[in-house]
Amino acid sequence: MAAFDWADVNITVPRTPHRLPGIRMAGFSHRAARPIDLAMIAHPAVTLLFNLGPGEFTVHLAPNDPATTRTPARPEHAGDRAAAEQAVAAAPAGLAVDRAGQAMGLAPADQAVNPVPAAQAMDPVPATLAIDPVPARLAASPVPAGRTVGPAPAPAGKIVGSAVIGLLPGAVRTAGTNGDLLQIRLEPTVAAVLLGPCTELTGMVAALHDVWGHDAEARLRAVTSWEDRFATAADILGRRLHSGRTVDREVTHAWRRIRTSHGRIRVDDLAGEVGWSRQRLWSRFRSQLGVVPKRAARLARFDLAAHLLAAGHPIADVAARAGYADQSHLHRDAGEFTGLTPAAVAAAPWLAIDDVTWPAPG
Repeated sequence: MAAFDWADVNITVPRTPHRLPGIRMAGFSHRAARPIDLAMIAHPAVTLLFNLGPGEFTVHLAPNDPATTRTPARPEHAGDRAAAEQAVAAAPAGLAVDRAGQAMGLAPADQAVNPVPAAQAMDPVPATLAIDPVPARLAASPVPAGRTVGPAPAPAGKIVGSAVIGLLPGAVRTAGTNGDLLQIRLEPTVAAVLLGPCTELTGMVAALHDVWGHDAEARLRAVTSWEDRFATAADILGRRLHSGRTVDREVTHAWRRIRTSHGRIRVDDLAGEVGWSRQRLWSRFRSQLGVVPKRAARLARFDLAAHLLAAGHPIADVAARAGYADQSHLHRDAGEFTGLTPAAVAAAPWLAIDDVTWPAPG
């Protein structure tokens, strides 16, 4: 495939502020004849991608890298594996997929502090697999790195059409042909209000209509100018923000501190600031945002590193400025969060236009 050129894409951002905190939008119009296929770089947000046509648009996840495959904290039981495989086999194709192309997700190692919330757990196996009543929207137990579990990695999962990308999906690529794409980034605290607790979406991509229904996309397709699309999206999002769901103020404060400090804040200090125990903060943060504070801090730190790399800073300098112990730790996070090396992250097309598309807030 030919090298990507942003000259083939028109980028539009809202001229009028929509006054919805924690929500940012941009429109992309691709008018070239040749298709595009781009790696997306992990950022600290849940992403909504609306394909507004006329061309095809897909989001796909690369298979797991064996070097970063995670496994259960305790030996796997045959019954647990059978339950997982039966759930995957029964799942409708394309509903939700993880980096192995499976309709199930394995939570990161540093989420192993708290059990799955009781409302999501499946008795009598609370520590290995939790299954939501909605088919194929699966959450899994805490898992540290080590050996592989379950079937061998399958071909990359693919969502055709509009999609939602949760936090920490790994190596995600977007591809498409001639058409318009509306991208909306949601702070995790906002996503939890709009979509419900984000635990099921962490490490996943899913068809947007399976998470949100078809009405939003239909309304957006009914208008043609980008300003009308932004206004329509703001109206849709604004109405959902008043759905009655809430996020703890303490969780919101902790998330903001993690973001503004670029992850360089201790969980104990965060707990002290909000007046909670470390355990309570860890549990409430994870149940509402889908990640534990420590992992959220790693993502915020990597986000800073990725932008420093894209700005042309040497890898060693980036590792030091972003607070990594050494370059190997930056390489580890780059591989885990994006499936790329730091050098490839630096050259990623999405980051090349970040300062235009997603400028730093006021």
